[in-house]
Amino acid sequence: MKLRPEILATPPYRQGRPAGPDAFKLSSNENPFPPLPGVLEAVVASAAVNRYPDASALALREVLAERVGASVDEVHVGAGSVALLSQLITAAAGPGDEVVYAWRSFEAYPGLVTVAGATSVQVPNRADHSHDLDAIAAAVTERTRVVIVCSPNNPTGTVVSAEGFAAFLDRVPSDVLVILDEAYAEFVTDGSAVNGLALLGTRPNLVVLRTFSKAYGLAGLRIGWATGPAPILDAARAAAIPLSVTEPAQQAAIASLGLETELLERVGTLASRRDDLAASLRDIGLAIPAAQGNFLWIAAGDESTAVGEILLDQGVVTRVFPGDGVRISIGEADAVDGVIEAGRRIVDLLPADHPARRTEVRA
Repeated sequence: MKLRPEILATPPYRQGRPAGPDAFKLSSNENPFPPLPGVLEAVVASAAVNRYPDASALALREVLAERVGASVDEVHVGAGSVALLSQLITAAAGPGDEVVYAWRSFEAYPGLVTVAGATSVQVPNRADHSHDLDAIAAAVTERTRVVIVCSPNNPTGTVVSAEGFAAFLDRVPSDVLVILDEAYAEFVTDGSAVNGLALLGTRPNLVVLRTFSKAYGLAGLRIGWATGPAPILDAARAAAIPLSVTEPAQQAAIASLGLETELLERVGTLASRRDDLAASLRDIGLAIPAAQGNFLWIAAGDESTAVGEILLDQGVVTRVFPGDGVRISIGEADAVDGVIEAGRRIVDLLPADHPARRTEVRA
């Protein structure tokens, strides 16, 4: 069978490890809270699964457009933000073209670029695990068609500042598509961080991605959205698989937007839990990067697999990136003690000069 060798050499996206009945699943950055009653009611009411959904998701796009001050054509809905990434990359880049992004970042990026036939250009993160925007801008060449910036960055949790991002956009040619991936934007409490929605209409080449999977707790329904110039989104729509966003997903998203106050209270709880857990892990000796998503990062390097096993022994399933680190999602409150106890064991495991250990530990 004649298949593309680059596809055969590309590992498929690996989902977060499932958890058994006696463990907490902190491997997929899911929202641990169940859907609010109004959301479930909207799903049930729209479950005429013998009928096709609205392929354009017009009702949801109208709600989103009004909220962000855009036209309906400047909003696009897909089966999760990763589907939108795929559409945008495919629409802009092909064989001979390059897509530039930081690394480590969202693990789906390399595969999406390969499927499009383009070439990845990965720019190392800085020592604090944040994007090096100057280096990313410097990596743009005549072959570059897309640049992806992830803020908060998955899996390291760091953000790009609004000031830094504005200066970065000034350096990127206006005919190169810039995708600002903000899947975790609702969890951000750092006032200096970029907010892509505040930049709408200011750049001809900027598309902002958001999702209902994380803060809104609709991961199982697969729905995300993008906003930006209509011609770019029209190209993404042309690259989309038709009818991929189900009607229950669309109605659940509309219902969730109507219940946003209650949902964002939950987000605030998770952000507070994140900050408290990060502080506790730092106090016992771990160098946790600045965290603005709903997860924490331990840059364990070659010890990552061993660190993941320690957490698993404490009943916590996490996402292990062998050779790089371990990402711990912020989940149920009852999971916190297990993570902290595992943290003490991890500190004992790591050599004194390991970069994942703090050089100064609070007494």
